[in-house]
Amino acid sequence: MEILRSKSALRAYIERNKEMGKHIGFAPTMGALHEGHLALYKAARQENDLVVSSIFVNPTQFNNAHDLEFYPRTLEADLALLEQSKAVDAVYIPKVSDLYPEGLVSKSYEFDGLENKMEGEFRPGHFNGVATVVETLLTQVRPNRAYFGEKDFQQLRIIQKLVAQKQLPIQIVPVPILREKSGLAMSSRNERLSSKDRKAAKLIHETLIKVDQWFRVISIKEINERVTQVFEKAPEFKLEYFSIADEETLEPTDFFYMDHTYRAFIAVHLGGVRLIDTMHLE
Repeated sequence: MEILRSKSALRAYIERNKEMGKHIGFAPTMGALHEGHLALYKAARQENDLVVSSIFVNPTQFNNAHDLEFYPRTLEADLALLEQSKAVDAVYIPKVSDLYPEGLVSKSYEFDGLENKMEGEFRPGHFNGVATVVETLLTQVRPNRAYFGEKDFQQLRIIQKLVAQKQLPIQIVPVPILREKSGLAMSSRNERLSSKDRKAAKLIHETLIKVDQWFRVISIKEINERVTQVFEKAPEFKLEYFSIADEETLEPTDFFYMDHTYRAFIAVHLGGVRLIDTMHLE
């Protein structure tokens, strides 16, 4: 596994392999790697000659200074996991100046209003930061395919729009959510949960399963009321939002249309940690 610690080292590696006609799969991360990340690399391995990862905690996508300060940083453990698992051929560990040569400032983007819903509403500027760093990484790595987990489904849709807007010759490949045995969606933030809160967090997935069972049986208004009641009875949680939205446009809906597909989205706070999850509704 090659460790590329600068933009120039990355460029030399990419150019060398592009000249040999190799197809590159890429999965950007913020580190604190877990089995969910390995699932991205596994998917990339099946479709490409080389798999490249990046590790960079991107400051511009955090609108909460506390969240940025306490975001887990485990670089040495991450590198050991990548080496041991042989999951990737190279890992890019850029410096801030490699991605933000003019300082830590986000670009401004418009994604047909997607950037203002759900995560965008509660985390102002978040998607400008995400799009800025992802556009820069995709431009530098120049992969044939890039892999993103469906847990951050809104981010996935925005990155798909970003690639289309910028006419980047890259296929964006969604990878299904990987869950812990309890059903909790795997996330680097889970490491910040106490053992007690980690057990309690299974309520999030259990609630989404109920929503899937209620879907098309009762009204969306009643589903919203039931979800609110679930978390009112669990005071250790703070429900930030719950939404059932069109899977393509992410427009919230209050009615089922047979020719559309829908997805449930949820964000909660538990033990000072913000957790999100999502589920396709059958």
